[in-house]
Amino acid sequence: MSKILVVEDEAKIAQVVVEYLKDAGYEVTWLDEGLHATQTALESAVDLVVLDLMLPGKDGLEVCREIKQVSDVPIVMVTARVEEIDRLLGLELGADDYLCKPFSPRELVIRIKNILRRVGAQQTNENNCYRGITVDLERFEARLDDTVLDLTPVEFRALCGLLEKPGRVLSRENLMQIAYTDGRYVSGRTIDTHIKNLRAKLGGSGELIRSVYGVGYKLE
Repeated sequence: MSKILVVEDEAKIAQVVVEYLKDAGYEVTWLDEGLHATQTALESAVDLVVLDLMLPGKDGLEVCREIKQVSDVPIVMVTARVEEIDRLLGLELGADDYLCKPFSPRELVIRIKNILRRVGAQQTNENNCYRGITVDLERFEARLDDTVLDLTPVEFRALCGLLEKPGRVLSRENLMQIAYTDGRYVSGRTIDTHIKNLRAKLGGSGELIRSVYGVGYKLE
């Protein structure tokens, strides 16, 4: 189930959007202000953000800029301001689509499905082989070019999690849930140690695993 963050301060619009998205099978989180939008998007590892332009606390353009600096998560911007400069600025900041109010919630759902389908198709081609790193889930084996990597099960699962969606930031908690299948809890420092070891085993390619201060890690 894809996770979507809706950042919209108009409650009536937000309620309709959330209802339509849930009916379409998505897991939805709603925020009515922009101040915590970036943190929520990154820590929750959402698959797409529906982002209003005019928000209390922090406007949508600033939120879009912050998210796109560290993540490739798709963003659909929504606004009542139809001036061309806003449209261009929103897209230049990395927004993947743009809707002007009033809009059809059905159209929004269709656009979201198209974006996630496109992103999913790209990731399917990249999941098992990315910049020379290849994982074989059936053999529980990872390779760098033609060399088999000597990874622990935790390191292997963490690598698979990062490979699943290159560019998306995974928090330490997300990585813990991915890497430890028995449900145990470990500290953030333990995750940092596993990532450090994984980077070392990847050699020069270990630089592809980038830390995002205060959040977690992503694969460039």
